[in-house]
Amino acid sequence: MGTRRSYGGLDRFRIIAAVLVIAIHTSPLSSFTAEGDFFLTRILARIAVPFFFMVTGQFVLPDIISRRRGSERRLLRYLKKTALLYGVAIGIYLPIGIYAGHYKEITAGSLLKMLLFDGTFYHLWYFPACLLGVGLVYLMSRCMDKKGMMALSGGLYVLGLLGDSYYGLVEKVPFLSIIYEAGFQIFSYTRNGIFLAPIFLVLGAEIGGEQPVGRRKGAGEKSLSGTGFDALCFAFSFLAMTGEAFVLRHQELQRHDSMYLALIPTMICLYRVLLAWNKKPAKVLRILGGWIYILHPAMIVVVRGAARVLHMTELLVDNSLGHYLAVTVLSAAAAFGVSLLSIRLSRRKFACSRAWVELDMEALGQNADYLQSRLPKGCSLMPAVKADAYGHGAVSVAKALRQKGIRSFAVACAEEAVALREQGIEGEILILGYTHPDEFALLCRYGLSQTVVDASYGEALDRYGRGRKEKIHVHIGVDTGMHRIGEPWENIDRIEELFHREYLAVEGMFTHLCADDVLEKREREFTLGQARAFYRLAEQLRERGCVCPKIHLQSSYSVLNYPELGGDYARVGIALYGVLSTREDTRKWKDVLRPVLSLKARVAAVKELHAGESAGYGLQFTADREMRIATLSIGYADGLPRALSGGRGRVLVGGIKVPVIGRICMDQTIVDVSRVPRVKTGDEVVLIGSSGQEEITAADLAGWAGTISNEILSRLGGRLERAIRY
Repeated sequence: MGTRRSYGGLDRFRIIAAVLVIAIHTSPLSSFTAEGDFFLTRILARIAVPFFFMVTGQFVLPDIISRRRGSERRLLRYLKKTALLYGVAIGIYLPIGIYAGHYKEITAGSLLKMLLFDGTFYHLWYFPACLLGVGLVYLMSRCMDKKGMMALSGGLYVLGLLGDSYYGLVEKVPFLSIIYEAGFQIFSYTRNGIFLAPIFLVLGAEIGGEQPVGRRKGAGEKSLSGTGFDALCFAFSFLAMTGEAFVLRHQELQRHDSMYLALIPTMICLYRVLLAWNKKPAKVLRILGGWIYILHPAMIVVVRGAARVLHMTELLVDNSLGHYLAVTVLSAAAAFGVSLLSIRLSRRKFACSRAWVELDMEALGQNADYLQSRLPKGCSLMPAVKADAYGHGAVSVAKALRQKGIRSFAVACAEEAVALREQGIEGEILILGYTHPDEFALLCRYGLSQTVVDASYGEALDRYGRGRKEKIHVHIGVDTGMHRIGEPWENIDRIEELFHREYLAVEGMFTHLCADDVLEKREREFTLGQARAFYRLAEQLRERGCVCPKIHLQSSYSVLNYPELGGDYARVGIALYGVLSTREDTRKWKDVLRPVLSLKARVAAVKELHAGESAGYGLQFTADREMRIATLSIGYADGLPRALSGGRGRVLVGGIKVPVIGRICMDQTIVDVSRVPRVKTGDEVVLIGSSGQEEITAADLAGWAGTISNEILSRLGGRLERAIRY
């Protein structure tokens, strides 16, 4: 079985890479040893930028290279986002560049050269390199396969190599020297988006999409069995690159020193090691590394200016190591400040929210990893993000899961699918339910996959597809006993006809197990009978020559109770969010599934209620003693079930579980806080989640309300704001 990767290693190495870039621009060892400084800044630090390119390749390019529907929109969004960041960085360094006299003799041609290749400040070349490199890889993907892309990008790298570390060889060949000198009128270095970036972008996309080697590890176990081999290969490759660099330096062949032959195998091995580094994702490090890269040249200016003012030039400037350390510390502090400010600004609005949801994306990732670990090799998660991802926020959840390499999602209706597409979610989106024929145009416009709810519906989809450029992408629903939607599995002839429909592209076939949440004999036999019927149908269709790319039958409970049933996808829903439908099931799996969602509100008012006085609508509650009550700023319009009225529900105030009294209103709820000291207006109250030593789960609320946690979560109101924690 394979092992699902965590990308925490990449997040941590971002900081190392950013610090290495600072070393390139400050030469930390130059005051002590020229050879040592060359090794640090011109060999070791040269792994930093290719690493950044490979990360971009892994998370931006797979859909583009695979030509998945909607990948062009994803490409445009990436280009716009990067161009915006490039523009911000230009704005930051424009005053410094003007002060330093960089733009005194600027012409239209030199301006274009700076913007497209060199960057308007020396480290900003990375941004146009990303833009050009990604655009070039996109063009490659439209006219060649992956091997061709690798060959072409490798060839471009070799051409760049001859204009970089091996330029001394080019100078000895007159016609080559003329060609390269002409190129240097367009770009100052071959270290750019044409020659350097494409190979590492393609490698990142390829390595990031590889299935890891070795057996599947359980929670807390160490990384892949192949990591030791990759680490050894990295050591040998890096040693070779070191030797290569010193030989080139000794022979005085280098025009620049960013590109080496051994850099490619070095980065391949290093990236595999980092992917196997089993650490939790850390978005704050991700943000921090980026800002260190952007801000460090400004901090060089600050350190030099401060050194003059403080009369510490000898320590902070002349001493290269002191200079490097000062710039690094100041860059990290400035980056941390910017990152903290952005996080605080994003959270600030929740400090004054009346009621809100908090989402723990780390828990979401861990749940996804655990569920994937239970599945056979070749079976991938297709998360169900219907009903706004069970109240969690479909866009936020899908984006977080895409960072883990998940590329397929399931929704209930076309409206939900379109909302995801419009927020930039690419990959396959399967509509599990019925779409009215008047909305079939949405399927084509947004590149969606539609469930064939029965054979006649398939005919209607086929008729709509006539005369269109692309076929309608569908998954065939099969009824194996739930009797909800799907063509009955016994009707093999009608199902076979769907595969032969001229205007349908059948990309999958699925059924739904309806009793997999219970392991009693009757339910178990029924579930296994459904699976046998489904797989028998699939086999018979194959014998008739029908090609079905993907089959799937599992959902949350079957992944937990019947993981061996397999398939190509598992449509996990409620378990992905860290709870199960009932309190008993939630407690059974609480050691491996963590709740993602917390529901919170504010205390709106605190009052004294005397014995004999009533509170709330209909005088339903009457005090039998002196007591204190608190009104909470949340009600049934926010998704809090009215069935929790009259003492059936509980909330956490100051870490103490207190009862709901009276009737829950549309916007407000009254609770008894007599046992809670020092309650005041504005205090935070937990309705789902933890406070102190106490916890209330969605399944607890469901049990008190006489329903299931799925309903509780999916009905959380749209006016609840969502705060995301990584």
